[in-house]
Amino acid sequence: MGSFIHLVQNENMKIYRRARTWIMLSILAIVNILMPLLFHLADGGGNISLWESVLQTGAFTFFLCTIFSVIVASDSVAGEFSWGTIKLLLIRPWSRSKILLSKYIAVVLFSLLCTVLLIIVSYGVSAIFFSGGAGGSIMGERIGPRYYFLIMLCDYVDLFMTVALAFMLSAVFRASGLAIGLSLFIMFAKGIFNMLFNPERYSWAKFLPFMHMDLSQYLASPAGPGGVTLGFSILILAIYYVLFLVIAWTVFGKRDVAA
Repeated sequence: MGSFIHLVQNENMKIYRRARTWIMLSILAIVNILMPLLFHLADGGGNISLWESVLQTGAFTFFLCTIFSVIVASDSVAGEFSWGTIKLLLIRPWSRSKILLSKYIAVVLFSLLCTVLLIIVSYGVSAIFFSGGAGGSIMGERIGPRYYFLIMLCDYVDLFMTVALAFMLSAVFRASGLAIGLSLFIMFAKGIFNMLFNPERYSWAKFLPFMHMDLSQYLASPAGPGGVTLGFSILILAIYYVLFLVIAWTVFGKRDVAA
């Protein structure tokens, strides 16, 4: 167990010793500082409450959190091939499964760090400029701590699935640029997929993963597009999550790195 923890620490070092990582974290922090400041300057009548500022800031900056996590996930395995370090990694006394698991854990920890950083900075800066408890209401829910953390939880489920997909692509492709580009394309295009393949028009579309990644739709209604339920969406996401990881482990376990 101790050797595996050391392996995870090693993968974390690979992530955080790169200047790119700290640039991304700095951008995330700066944007979360600027957004409440802009809300304060625009709010002349004191109409925005503390939790409304935190919610609006998070709604804008969580997108950056997802992009940065996808970049790290896409580069985690494919980057070893691009940099030519994969052979040095595999000659160490660890199985390929442990190596891949350590990389995946490091990527998930980075996504959690981005999310926690977003929450702490957005709340801390908003608390400086705004006061008061819950604000107005959205979809019948009072804007307060409960609603905010429900939204954050739904957003993180979306991020978690997107990271799993990006990690799978990183294990499948040798070129990190291709893995990052394809992951970002799917991330930006999934909204278009949802419009083109609406489950109310195509019954089979309810089995596509992108239809279920936004769980916040169930905060307004117990049924989503096509009559699907929260339980059904969670089941579909769980199936695709396992599928993504099985593909990643299978491809990485059988990949020939002699060339």
